[in-house]
Amino acid sequence: MAAIEGTIIATAMPSIVADLGGFHLFSWAFSIYLLMQAVTIPIYGKLADLYGRKPVFVGGVAVFLIGSLLCGFAQSMTQLIVFRLIQGLGAGAVQPIAMTIVGDIYSLEERGKIQGYLASVWGLSSIIGPALGGFFVQYAHWAWVFWVNVPVGLLAAAGLMLFLREDVEKKKRQLDFPGSLLLFLLIGSAMVVFVQGGVRWPWFSTPVLLLTVFFLIAFVLFIQVERRSPEPVVPLGMWKKRTIAVANIGSVLTGALMMGVSTFLPTYVQGVLEKSPTQAGFVLAMMSIGWPLASTISGRLMTRTGFRPLALVGGVFLILGAFVFLTMRESFGPFWPAGGAFLIGVGMGLATTTFVVAVQNAVEWRERGAATASNMFARIVGTTIGASLLGGVLNNRLSAYFQANPVDGTVLDIGLADQILDPEKRQALDTAITETVQNGLVISLHSVYTGVFVLAILSMISMALWPRGEKRRAGTSA
Repeated sequence: MAAIEGTIIATAMPSIVADLGGFHLFSWAFSIYLLMQAVTIPIYGKLADLYGRKPVFVGGVAVFLIGSLLCGFAQSMTQLIVFRLIQGLGAGAVQPIAMTIVGDIYSLEERGKIQGYLASVWGLSSIIGPALGGFFVQYAHWAWVFWVNVPVGLLAAAGLMLFLREDVEKKKRQLDFPGSLLLFLLIGSAMVVFVQGGVRWPWFSTPVLLLTVFFLIAFVLFIQVERRSPEPVVPLGMWKKRTIAVANIGSVLTGALMMGVSTFLPTYVQGVLEKSPTQAGFVLAMMSIGWPLASTISGRLMTRTGFRPLALVGGVFLILGAFVFLTMRESFGPFWPAGGAFLIGVGMGLATTTFVVAVQNAVEWRERGAATASNMFARIVGTTIGASLLGGVLNNRLSAYFQANPVDGTVLDIGLADQILDPEKRQALDTAITETVQNGLVISLHSVYTGVFVLAILSMISMALWPRGEKRRAGTSA
């Protein structure tokens, strides 16, 4: 349910905009969901440690399903954005607590394998999601993109209520309301900057600078509050553990790297190689194939090799995949980037599964929810940073190329890149314009993949900082 939600709406969005209008707002339908999911993940993780996984997971699913139901009834883009906000509020509980439950009910020897199986769900969903969204739009109504969550969510919640047994210590709990509010404010301000900076607002504009100052003030206050709180929403002592710090830094970097591939690779395949969206989807799907395969393998090898060697091997594959993208040429055809996507998928599968299991293994039950949530949050922050910064690189380089290479004395508009992606619109363009736009895309995307390569190197460095001979224990469950 959580995995498909990230891809199924993308296919349906053109039909939703055509029905509801509000084209200038539609990006917020994605951004608000991501924002609310990100700001609530650490809070849900702490609540799961205080009150148990079951009530928090079921409560989060309930909020998510209410939002999903309302989204299908939306009569305007503004309503859809509000209902997506509700969806995001519930979504923050789904993925991190599901992975936390795996950490609770399986031993270390089994945990890696099961987390690998969960990773394969994400790979499969990246293929099924767009196809399912297209099916609903063509043969039913776009509302079913949201309503399909309802039976799945009810089944998941019922299964957990019936079969999960947990023994939570009965004692009076003291919620960290000030810390939760400050965490919400500081993450929210940072995410808005990353989502809107360089897109709607220039990086050095007044809104970005004000939000940055607000973030810094909220961050300082948050640290002070958490140090004094008896039940901090983010246990600061947990971050002093080298394994958790390294895994979360690695998750930020690999999340940004992954976004550089998944966001801009279809642009290269369709705009430069002039292949169909289906072929672009095939090229990108290679990452989804490599990821679950490597996750399953890493889960089986984890107890034999330890965390550090697997993470380092994952880092090597990330560098190899990034190097393939860095050396792409039009004459190589689509199989070259497909190979790079597969290598990146293998690297992500090895690294991310290792990160999650290592973080869970580094803490006891009472902190496992917060630890798992911190890793999920780090990855979301990475994807947001990657999409924003690499998107800014693409736009700036493309704009600079058009400025330096006018066609018949006219500087091309960056919006022409959209028309290059559509075969019919591309054929209607003048040959000189098409060649200029494609050349600009080649140069701009090369800069993007230079950034991806740098991120791969930084990821490898972070993995090299992993503590040697880390203690591997079976972990404790409720």
